[in-house]
Amino acid sequence: MGSDHAGFELKNHLVSVLRADGHDVVDHGPRVYDPDDDYPIYCIPAAEGVVADPGSLGVVIGGSGNGEQISANKVVGVRAALAYDSETAELARQHNDANVIAIGARMHDSDEAAALVRTFLTTPFSAQARHARRIEQIGAYEQRRGSED
Repeated sequence: MGSDHAGFELKNHLVSVLRADGHDVVDHGPRVYDPDDDYPIYCIPAAEGVVADPGSLGVVIGGSGNGEQISANKVVGVRAALAYDSETAELARQHNDANVIAIGARMHDSDEAAALVRTFLTTPFSAQARHARRIEQIGAYEQRRGSED
């Protein structure tokens, strides 16, 4: 879990909700509210934590969720999806095997956001051949691109 100032309050709420649901939550910050903080310093470590712990899922939160999603997707092995309703949260897992969900704190109240995250966490990847093939193509590109740097 990682956020910026705009997602700070919602992040803290979701940490509590998910722990109460029995999830092992790692909070990558911020620990205190700072109206001038920058989301990459929290969202990138959250994404790195997901990659370092295969099978885990992550949540990044900001005002819109867009910058947080972009930051998380810079980490090789992350497939972060911006969820704006239950269908996009579900499809991110089913079709894309997304391992990070991005939420906009200014777009959803705390109950809506908790529902999106719960949907994301409980929806399995479909493993249909067409979806698996596409994810493999993305992974192959990441590996090729990483070897060029």
